[in-house]
Amino acid sequence: MAGGQSSSPSTSPQAKTSTLSPTSPRDQSPASGQSGAQSSPSPVLQSMEDNTSSSGTVAMTTESSPSPQSSEKQSMDTADSCEKSSQQSMADVDSGIETNMEVEEMEVKTESKRKRDVSIGSDSSDKLITSAVCRICRVSWTEKSQESVYLPELGEASEHDEQAYLDFKDLISQILTEVLLMLTTSNENPFESLKESAYAKSPSKYGVSPTSISSLGSLGKSVRQFPIQKFQPEKCKETTVLNYLLDCYERVALEERMAPRRSSSPPLSTVLAEIRNQSTCFAILVMQGVFTEPRLSSSPPLLLPYLLNQNLPRGFLQELVHVTCQQKHTFRELFTPILQELSHTVRKLSFDTDDYRQPILVLNELCEIKTSGSNARPICSLIVQQENWLPEPMTDAQGMELQKLSFLGPFFGLSVFAEDGTKVVDKHFSGGQISSDSASLVNQSLRHGMEFVRVELYKVLHALLVNGDTREAAMNFTSACVVRNLKRAQMQADENMLAGEGFMLNFVAVMQHLAVKIKLDKVDPFYIYSPHSRINITEDSRLKVTSQEITKWLEELGKNPSHAWQDPKFPTECFFLTLHSHHLSILPIARKYQRRVRAMRDLTRIMEELQNTEPQWKLLPTASRNHELLNRWKSQANRLQRGKLCADAALFDENLLGRCLQFYGTFVQFLLKLVCPLPTRHGAIGVSLPLPKDAPMLFAALPEYYVEDISDFLLFVLQYMPQVLNDTSIQDIITFMVVVVCSPSYISNPYLVAKLIEVMFVINPNIQPRTEKLNEMLLMNPLALEHLSPALMKFYTDIETTGSSNEFYDKFSIRYHISIIFKTLWQIPAHRANLIQEAMSGNQFVRFVNMLMNDTTFLLDESLDTLKSIHEIQDLMENSEEWAKESREQQQSRQRQLAQDERQCRSYLTLASETVEMFHYLTKGIQKPFLKAELVDRLAAMLNFNLQQLCGPKCNHLKVKTPKKYGWEPKKLLDQLTDIYLHLNRRNSWTN
Repeated sequence: MAGGQSSSPSTSPQAKTSTLSPTSPRDQSPASGQSGAQSSPSPVLQSMEDNTSSSGTVAMTTESSPSPQSSEKQSMDTADSCEKSSQQSMADVDSGIETNMEVEEMEVKTESKRKRDVSIGSDSSDKLITSAVCRICRVSWTEKSQESVYLPELGEASEHDEQAYLDFKDLISQILTEVLLMLTTSNENPFESLKESAYAKSPSKYGVSPTSISSLGSLGKSVRQFPIQKFQPEKCKETTVLNYLLDCYERVALEERMAPRRSSSPPLSTVLAEIRNQSTCFAILVMQGVFTEPRLSSSPPLLLPYLLNQNLPRGFLQELVHVTCQQKHTFRELFTPILQELSHTVRKLSFDTDDYRQPILVLNELCEIKTSGSNARPICSLIVQQENWLPEPMTDAQGMELQKLSFLGPFFGLSVFAEDGTKVVDKHFSGGQISSDSASLVNQSLRHGMEFVRVELYKVLHALLVNGDTREAAMNFTSACVVRNLKRAQMQADENMLAGEGFMLNFVAVMQHLAVKIKLDKVDPFYIYSPHSRINITEDSRLKVTSQEITKWLEELGKNPSHAWQDPKFPTECFFLTLHSHHLSILPIARKYQRRVRAMRDLTRIMEELQNTEPQWKLLPTASRNHELLNRWKSQANRLQRGKLCADAALFDENLLGRCLQFYGTFVQFLLKLVCPLPTRHGAIGVSLPLPKDAPMLFAALPEYYVEDISDFLLFVLQYMPQVLNDTSIQDIITFMVVVVCSPSYISNPYLVAKLIEVMFVINPNIQPRTEKLNEMLLMNPLALEHLSPALMKFYTDIETTGSSNEFYDKFSIRYHISIIFKTLWQIPAHRANLIQEAMSGNQFVRFVNMLMNDTTFLLDESLDTLKSIHEIQDLMENSEEWAKESREQQQSRQRQLAQDERQCRSYLTLASETVEMFHYLTKGIQKPFLKAELVDRLAAMLNFNLQQLCGPKCNHLKVKTPKKYGWEPKKLLDQLTDIYLHLNRRNSWTN
């Protein structure tokens, strides 16, 4: 181009811009001078271009029409990369004019009833293409207009030489270069003053709604909208230029919608693809500071507000990645600041507003972008290359560092817990008191937000895992979340050293999503003992074996030529990491919640006691101190209440707890396969009782908390959200509980079996009314019908000694749980038959009755003693004269003693009543075993002693105020003792 070169922007004073802009000549495209198969321009196009055609039709030949070309995405680092443009083939959706129609045929059909706009053909002339370029870029160089910006340099070049540009690629480059120089050197934006174009005035001709057209092509002013106040773009020249380029990119899509058939085939499709490509390339140069000044590293990324407000044109972000990903330096320079700013932005957000959604959506969108022709995800690869992807720990606070310093840490750290941030508390629970309806609405909103975050984080982590280059880095991050927070399982963990509760709940939820489709046959049971394991369990107590036995077993495995440690696969690692994430998240948080509830209850009781005694101390010197204590306790109670309300929203999420239950259901299937891998007559689980005498090492060497966590989770859910257990996965858990309780030799720690028995106890409808179906499922389990009753009877006697320092008192609680279960079993004929058979068969029942008599004697004796103590103090307090003689210290001491006796009395009477009741219904159903020589004398002595206590001369000492407060029912107890006499007298006469 002779004349064009002398006056084009490429020779303007802005030499640096022309050097870096994508303007280098290349071979002339099909649209550079030939007119393909074309038709007459439409009236709309004629109104914008007067010289479109001198005749109504244009002759055409199919030979001169270029064939459609397939779309290809290219990349760039600087201007040289932008030389490669893409052509995108589009489906021909216009069924109008045939491309091989002759002129004569068109003249014959002048009387057609339906007239079409002949400009919408399959091909375009150079002038039609030029008109489309002008509309898209909103420029003109032939004449000045109020609907477009005049380009003087290009216009001057056109006056001197009709061929002012080599081809349409060169034309687009010159237009964009001149416009960008105009925008960066002028103090005003000329596009803002443009009037509505004719292009937007006739939408009906193209079948497009006026709204869709006017929103993109009506005004010169940019259509970029930024509705989120927190994410506004920087007010600078770069933003103005970027807005223009994005608008050009978006107007290409408008052109395609207005004339779909003409835009879907060359040469117009080639030109439209070139506009997209060059708009993207120029946008890259703008973001690099080529047209202005180089961007400072501390400056916010120009593109980020557009991403956060979701107002980029469709396809722009994907093309931006495709263009830059092959040039690593440019790619990193462009997207690293965006990624870092996303992580920094979300760190300052919380669930008090909805702004947290945008950064996570943007991150997910970036991670989903794949390169053309492959499944590689370049943004995922860039994420794991960040210096802060997984920083090495610098202090002992490894868990806290992971949340605060790692790239994904702020995303996982979004939390509603009061300990993690005060924004949610201040907005929703600042008063500490809230109605149940309001709390329900707030909790529902917060839970929806948390679920949104967890699903999006799952998508991000899943994208990192399916991308081959980043899978190992993603697994390293997940294992670090577990390993660096192992101390969360401790009872007295320092929370300042560990990741927050919100972080851990989000993490376990993401792991649950990843593990949901894992098949157990893909899980290697040896992994947890393997040297390749990411989790170290060497310091943990095991279910059955000692550390020495484990060491010996592992040595034997190493010497066994038939055994080889497998390379860990994703299903195995994900399964065990998910298991340990439950151990470090939901369970410690649930235990902390229960401690908080107890602390609130104790604090309330202390405040009430102090307030009730105010008349006694309000005139004393200690009154001011007591008032100060009351104020301090009220403030503490308010703080605990607000923390509890936040924890309610996070913990009592049915979706989260339901996924926990489903995972534990899968895990117990894994455990059952370890203890009994053989087929069974009772169903598909693969378990039959009794189990082999020796536990398999794969099961015996597992950590104790694998089983303890299941029982702790069930107890928490039964107490607060029993409806969560209405899931099919509970059936496997119930089967596992029955198997363990009926095979206590498989677990060394009796308290572990006792905790599973406690779960069975809480399932009882008398304890938790909303578990009737669950209780029926337990009692009618085929394995339970045959084996549960004898197993509970045996455990009742075995728990006499546990090796613990508190074994004497612990056994009463455990036996109380068993007695409640026995009461229910006795009402079911199948279980009653098993109990009777066990009573008649051997010595185990003799031991059982001996323990029963020991407990009855001790518990009744302790109960009656505390009743006597309560009676004495109450009598003294009723005698005002005697009570007044006591000093204030003595009165307070007796009041404390009374409170302690009342608590003990309630506890002892509860246990004693159940024990006596068990005697009552057992002696009614079976008598012979109780009359054995080794039992009858002790039984008679026990009954006579307690009968004398109730009816003897000192029985008046057992009278107390409000006996129901303690569960004291002397008439019922006396009836039961006399009934036992009568029950046993039916069989034989026996003497005392």
